[in-house]
Amino acid sequence: MQNIVGIDIGGSHITMAQVDPEKREIISSTYVREHVNSFDDKETIFSAWISAISKTSHDLAQEDLLIGIAMPGPFDYENGISLMLHGKFLDIYQVNIKEELAKRLSVSTDRIHFVNDAAAFMEGEVFGGCVRGFKKVFGVTLGTGLGTTFYDGELATDEDLWDSPFKDSICEDYLATRWFVNRYQELTGEQISGTKDLLDKPAEIQTQIFDEYADSFAEFIVKYVDHYKPEVLVIGGNIAKAYPHFEARFIQNLTKNNINLPVKISAIFEDAAILGAASYALKKLK
Repeated sequence: MQNIVGIDIGGSHITMAQVDPEKREIISSTYVREHVNSFDDKETIFSAWISAISKTSHDLAQEDLLIGIAMPGPFDYENGISLMLHGKFLDIYQVNIKEELAKRLSVSTDRIHFVNDAAAFMEGEVFGGCVRGFKKVFGVTLGTGLGTTFYDGELATDEDLWDSPFKDSICEDYLATRWFVNRYQELTGEQISGTKDLLDKPAEIQTQIFDEYADSFAEFIVKYVDHYKPEVLVIGGNIAKAYPHFEARFIQNLTKNNINLPVKISAIFEDAAILGAASYALKKLK
């Protein structure tokens, strides 16, 4: 069996595990999650990454090790070079991460592959998640930001629709967690941190806010997703956990627009990016 590690790198963490390519699942006993501060200097960041990878892969032969890494953009995924200039990972801007990791882990650069984090979510869902067997899938991650990705039967791509024009602003302003925070404050003058808090509030205010969100989400699908003609829509991110509270209105709005789109909710959430990074590396190997 191929020795493979899937890695998900975010602004505050690195999460990883060995993946069983035949069972298409994470080997849970190898799961590692470590805090990494993206504002640290280059050496501190790399030391933290290497330490975590070593914990996950310590029992594997390094020369045979295959590594797939889900990474936020902007990033040169083919060459493994960070292009992030705003906020996180400033000290590794234009650093060849692929070469640095290969050198420190004593593996060949052609055994390390990077994929966009939104695309990795989709690759994971297709490989071992809720949309195995589908050929055309659109994926949306609803959380602190808006992620959009499309799988065409071969590869997932990051569609990067977060900042596309929508109503009087951009898509992300209406579909990410901050919309719930801002709307609740407008209506009540009080603070919530997101949908989890909203579920503890009176039914009347919940219904109003979830209905408005369902309307916006359906409008987004009509405007930006329908032309892809996906067989299925897969939703991930923290807001997806509240889907039952806006599902009926959302589907009703799609039906009004003659869109009959089955919806699947991610069952593996964060693990999807780990599985997806690993499966992407396997594709590149072949």
